[in-house]
Amino acid sequence: MAKRPPSPVAAPVAESAAERQARRRERQRTVADVRRALMLDAARAAFFELGLEGTSMREIAKRAGYTPGAIYSYFTSKEEIYGALLGESLERLNAAVAAAVAGTAGEQCLRAGALAFYGFYREQPRDLDLGFYLFRGMQPRGLTPELNRRLNTRLRDALSPCEEALRQLGMGEADAVAETTALFAHIVGLLVLSHTGRIRMFRQSTHALFARYLDALVARARPPVL
Repeated sequence: MAKRPPSPVAAPVAESAAERQARRRERQRTVADVRRALMLDAARAAFFELGLEGTSMREIAKRAGYTPGAIYSYFTSKEEIYGALLGESLERLNAAVAAAVAGTAGEQCLRAGALAFYGFYREQPRDLDLGFYLFRGMQPRGLTPELNRRLNTRLRDALSPCEEALRQLGMGEADAVAETTALFAHIVGLLVLSHTGRIRMFRQSTHALFARYLDALVARARPPVL
C-alpha cells in the first residue's frame, strides 16, 4: 500500500506591527494594574494603622516596595489614594445590595436592601472605618468636589432601593427620604456600638435591635387601614 506524502506544515503567520504593539500595550497595562493594586493595598494598611493624617506618601511607597516617585506617577496625593479605596469599597457595597434586591419589590425589597447594607459593613468593619473619613464631614485635601460628589452619589445609590421601596409601600417623597436617612443613621449607629463593644453596656443584640427597627419601619411605611 503506497504511503501518503506528509501533509504540508503551515508556515507561521508573521505577527503584524499593530499586533505586536497591541500585545505590548496589554502587558504594560497588566503590569500597571498590578503595581496600582500593590500601592492601594499598602495605603489601606497604612490608613488603618496610622490614620489618614498620620500616613504619608513616603510611608505608602515604603510599604508597597516602590519609591515615592513611582507612587506619584499613579496618584497625586494620599487623599486621591483614599478616594480610590473608598470608591472601590462603595462599588462592592452597591454590588452586594443589587444582588440582594434583584427581583424584589415593596416590603421584600426594603428588607433585603436594608439587611444587605447592614450586613456589608457588619462583616467588613474596616470598610466602615474607611467611609467615616467622609461621614464625619471631613473634606480631605485632594478630594476634588467632583470626586466627593461621585463618592457620595454611590453611597446614596446603595440606599436608593430602600428609598424606592418605601415609596412603593405608599410613602410620600419627603417621608421616604427622611426615613432612608434615619435608616442609614440607625445602621451606622448600631455598627459603631457593635464594633467598639459599647453595645455590651446595654446588654442588647445589634441584630435584634436592627430587626426591631426594620419591623417598625415597614409598619410606618404601610398605608393606614381605614
